[in-house]
Amino acid sequence: MYLGLDIGTSSVKGVLIDAKQKIVATASASLKVSRPQPGWSEQAPEDWWKACNRVVRALNRLKPKAVAAVEGIGLSGQQHGATLLDAAGKVLRPAILWNDARSFEECRDIEAHEPRAREISGNIALAGFTAPKLVWVKKHEPRVFDRVAKVLLPKDYVRLRMTGEYASDMSDSAGTYWLDVAKRKWSEALLAASDMRREQMPALFEGTDATGRLTPAVARAWGMGKRPVVAGGAGDNAASACGIGAVTPGSAFVSIGTSGVLFVTNDRFRPNAARAVHAFCHALPDTWHQMGVILSATASLEWLAGVLGTPAPQLTAALGNTLAGPSPALFLPYLSGERTPVADAQVRGLLMGLGHESDRNTLTHAVLDGVAFAFRDSLEALKAAGSEITRLTAVGGGSRSELWLRIIATALNLPIDVPADGDFGGAFGAARLGLIAATGASYRQVCQPPRTARTVRPVAKARAAYDAQYARYVQIYPAIREINRP
Repeated sequence: MYLGLDIGTSSVKGVLIDAKQKIVATASASLKVSRPQPGWSEQAPEDWWKACNRVVRALNRLKPKAVAAVEGIGLSGQQHGATLLDAAGKVLRPAILWNDARSFEECRDIEAHEPRAREISGNIALAGFTAPKLVWVKKHEPRVFDRVAKVLLPKDYVRLRMTGEYASDMSDSAGTYWLDVAKRKWSEALLAASDMRREQMPALFEGTDATGRLTPAVARAWGMGKRPVVAGGAGDNAASACGIGAVTPGSAFVSIGTSGVLFVTNDRFRPNAARAVHAFCHALPDTWHQMGVILSATASLEWLAGVLGTPAPQLTAALGNTLAGPSPALFLPYLSGERTPVADAQVRGLLMGLGHESDRNTLTHAVLDGVAFAFRDSLEALKAAGSEITRLTAVGGGSRSELWLRIIATALNLPIDVPADGDFGGAFGAARLGLIAATGASYRQVCQPPRTARTVRPVAKARAAYDAQYARYVQIYPAIREINRP
């Protein structure tokens, strides 16, 4: 048996699989986010650990014999979160999360200090990354900064509590802005640019490596007599790629969740920092990946649902499944700023082209289109970085909307495969990594793609209209960049 734990932002999820990768049981435990000031986003690391324990207890109630037989555990987690520990391993302050925007000025400080930062990291410095957060802490909480002995990412703090080891994997560490992504090692130059030292970093492993075993105390508490090995694991998107089978060059998926991701696997390091493409290590040896990231995917639809006082599924159902062309209105989905391709934490969203005839269907359609056009922006940025994508696999809650998939397929002019029923998210991918670490199996054999239930293809008669509307969409941000600020 093998366990995957995904330390997300809103919950911790656990997936238990057997040797044939059949899901035996799942469980989850909710988490809360603290927002003490506008633009801030924090969590207590202890809450992650408590949630993991609740998940394992729930799995034990469901399948005690299966839990007792666990031989390998994989970890997946929200990326970039700064978990600051003192010399005794005690937490110094709440963790600053990936969606915290306070450190945008510190990004400029790092790149001014180290002109090669984008070249080394393969990425533009973003407020969501870990390094700018530490520069902010040094400026605003110097007493805390002076006591920092280790910085861990969320899943790696959980690993510390599980194994006593300070360790991380390549894919998650690539999102800190301290990694030399091409060489897969910590960069002394990037660490120096934020006044950090190598000894403050955890040891680096591939996601398929074993990083340690459960401590005897945790193994007893969790009812696991074999003291299972704990794999390096992965950041949430790389773990999802392992779950969906996107592990060979050119394999790609689109994740339509709260945020949105266009992910493609690469056989080499291919950055495009100028257009805010994330070029990271994959969780697999000698493999990299690129991501286009949009901050408000289904979050855009949920925002509209809140404004209109109508559940999101009801809004999309009212549009039907036939796609004749785009909405006459245009929506810029920058409700929380945006990453790819503009890297602008301060810009906000926009609805335009409204008339007296505009109704809730017009607005709903515009939101679906706007998110699709944001994915098109990411696709163009990935192409410019040298990736060739010929088809996508859809994951995430938004993929349950047939119309939205048709809109995205048409806007991107790519077929989209929809997997047969199953759980292929971060926790499942983490469980696969736990299996590999425990058995030494080939990741190519373990991380196979799921069976495809159906393929959604571009709507030919609507393609020209979507191309024309996208040409208008890309003109919005340059026109409003300096005036559309909070």
